[in-house]
Amino acid sequence: MSVLLLHGIRFSSVNWLNIGTLEVLAKAGCRAVAIDLPGLGQSKSAVAPAAVGELAPAGFLKEVCHQLSLSLVVVISPSLSGMYSLPFLLQHQDLIRAYIPIAPICTDKFTAEQYQSVKVPVLIVYGDQDAQLGEASLHNLSNLASHSVVVMKGAGHPCYLDDPDTWHRALTDFLNKLFSCTKEWSNMDQCPERRS
Repeated sequence: MSVLLLHGIRFSSVNWLNIGTLEVLAKAGCRAVAIDLPGLGQSKSAVAPAAVGELAPAGFLKEVCHQLSLSLVVVISPSLSGMYSLPFLLQHQDLIRAYIPIAPICTDKFTAEQYQSVKVPVLIVYGDQDAQLGEASLHNLSNLASHSVVVMKGAGHPCYLDDPDTWHRALTDFLNKLFSCTKEWSNMDQCPERRS
């Protein structure tokens, strides 16, 4: 299973390495790739395809996945990266195995009907101390057809950094359910986990 890890505005791909997420994913048998978004981390010299807070073209992450040979990818998308991942999710869900938003921005830029058209499994994650985006993103993302929610107690906006152990448990539980469905169901729409 391929996993693409994005990041927030004050962070970079290095955070996923530092908290052990890349190691957890590797041990789970996943091919995990963490990238630095344009203008951030080691990609500071790259020009972003959209201003912060505006939706990036859906083709941006499609091309990233193509160049990295990531097919049917699980997308992990905290905060700022929502401006990249949400257009990709809504326009290219055939390329996405699952979506894991962590209090992303730009959730208000889509309608309930648009969210309801998404059929991929979704794990919505946020910290209960996130006064910025946690509740607002949950309100909008709850319109996604096939979602479950993990509220991380005592954690703030970068909840995965505040409590890596809880984050890793939630992530591996979700991925194990996906893997179980992939192995047992040739048609993912028949998978009980997908329908719940």
